[in-house]
Amino acid sequence: MGELTMDLAADDAVEAILRDGLAREARALSAVVPVLSHLLGSEAQGLVSEAILARVRGMIQHFAAQLLAAQAGRDPAAALAAADPAAPDALAESLFADPALLAHCHALAAEGLIAERLHQRHAIDPVLSPLLQELIAAEDPAVAALAMSTLAAQSRFVQGQRRMELPLGELPAELFHALAARADGDAALRLAAQYDEATSRLGLLARLVAVIGRGAVAALALDHAGLALFSSALAATTRVPRAEAAIACHDGQALRLALLLRAAGLSLAAIERQLPLTGTGHAAGPLPRTLGTLAPERAAALLAAEWPAG
Repeated sequence: MGELTMDLAADDAVEAILRDGLAREARALSAVVPVLSHLLGSEAQGLVSEAILARVRGMIQHFAAQLLAAQAGRDPAAALAAADPAAPDALAESLFADPALLAHCHALAAEGLIAERLHQRHAIDPVLSPLLQELIAAEDPAVAALAMSTLAAQSRFVQGQRRMELPLGELPAELFHALAARADGDAALRLAAQYDEATSRLGLLARLVAVIGRGAVAALALDHAGLALFSSALAATTRVPRAEAAIACHDGQALRLALLLRAAGLSLAAIERQLPLTGTGHAAGPLPRTLGTLAPERAAALLAAEWPAG
């Protein structure tokens, strides 16, 4: 009885440490959208990564240009070449006030920059990872074709991030339809007719993870899967928003990544092999050794209690 009491007390102490660390990381994340919203309308840009800010601004201005092009009866894909550069500014300003859109753009900008860092530091290709290469060579032609489509979509995403652009069709359905509704009726209908979430990059990644089924465990190795497939597999395995999985690889979010990996069923040793790839380590020191004995369900519950809404 005494040993059981000591074990329970130790578990409570570990969970208290984990909750405290997650609370710090959650506070940092919850401040991102308000800060972005402020900085996009001001000159005080030094408080946020200039690269993140520039990419978020560029994507939102690109959305505005595409909407105006569609409303004028032009192909949204040719928006930047055809539109007056000053025309989208007023619409972009209104889009800057959309917290959900800002949060999504921030997650994509962060993903793009993390992928670049992984490539520079660890030679992890942001487009063609070893796992994706294996899936392209799969004997099942449906899997191979889906992997090839995913490769093409990921290549477009990486190129688009460098140009600070994102096609409207790459948005999740809820965000896409909210933006399309800003165009007039005919333009909104034309945009909706061309939209297919399943063929977007995020849709293709999700479908590929679903198709490989139990083999998705291979995608939980960041260096083998690459950030894009890793994030989608981790999100699917733990049933968290994909943005959470991707941003967990960002600076200062190592504890969240560790708990997500534990929620996915990885051992402490496997978790500790992943963390150095993110380049962040754990700011509060080594992970508690008992993290490996924490039930995946309990790790998921701790994350659910701390993940900032919206």
